[in-house]
Amino acid sequence: MLSTVIILILTTAVTFTFARYRMRHAERLAPMRGQLVTGRGGATIHVETYGPARAQPLIMIHGMSGSTYDMTHSLLPELENEFRVYIVDRPGFGYSPMLDHGEDLQSQARAIREAVFALDSRKPIVLGHSYGGAVALAMALDAPETLAALVLLSAPSHQWAGAPVLLYRILTTPILGSIAAWLIAAYVPNSYIHTQIKAVFAPQPIPDGYIKTYQPIRALRPSTYVLNARQRIALKAQLADMEPRYPTIGLPVESVHGTADTTVPHLIHAIPLDNQMQVNRLVELGGIGHMPHHCALEDVEHAVYRAASRAALD
Repeated sequence: MLSTVIILILTTAVTFTFARYRMRHAERLAPMRGQLVTGRGGATIHVETYGPARAQPLIMIHGMSGSTYDMTHSLLPELENEFRVYIVDRPGFGYSPMLDHGEDLQSQARAIREAVFALDSRKPIVLGHSYGGAVALAMALDAPETLAALVLLSAPSHQWAGAPVLLYRILTTPILGSIAAWLIAAYVPNSYIHTQIKAVFAPQPIPDGYIKTYQPIRALRPSTYVLNARQRIALKAQLADMEPRYPTIGLPVESVHGTADTTVPHLIHAIPLDNQMQVNRLVELGGIGHMPHHCALEDVEHAVYRAASRAALD
């Protein structure tokens, strides 16, 4: 009995130590580059700022398991000379702390908006990729008068069939979820992580240097990984509540969605959203997967410029 307890203690200590080493190593390779900004409501967000101070403000919001590094790798160089770009880590991801209260789309949208507004009170264009697109939609529904336009990239917007995958259900189970998250953080091989990222980019290849720059191991921080699972499970019901309100959005909206996106299928999300919103302009990218901001840069860049032009006319 004593030997079993000792083995359990040693195994736990090794797991914690190895997981923390992997996280710290990843953070050294992908350090915080922006500033922690506290908004009017008290939430703190990590914000990176680029571009001319007087240019049109543009907020960029990453998707699930993401960080500012995803948005800066390919897309930022295409836009930073023409826009005042604010790239954020969603609460609990990257270098943004978790919110004290709430982790739903509306709470995240409010925290991001208030943090950026503490730096720049002008109406921004809001660009959101994947889950970040759902946050952008929530922002437009919550406070449309504070925004100039939306750009949605591979954004989920509607309910879909099927139950959450087993891994998410395990991660959201009390006690068992925390244990699983620490074990994954410590022992999941890099080769498996790379395979998962490859699947997200498919059918396009992963851009050169992306994994080294992005440091995906940071998304396996146990608290972040469990938060990601909770948000993924809760997303469907939140979108169901938002769906009836999409026609009320009066802002210019530009949507970009790949027809080969198997993560957020365009037939389930982009097409129904386009049918509901007269203000939406949908660009369907034939053969492009879930990451157009890396694999279809020109199309995404044009969408941002169209949004800016439409906002200027309103």
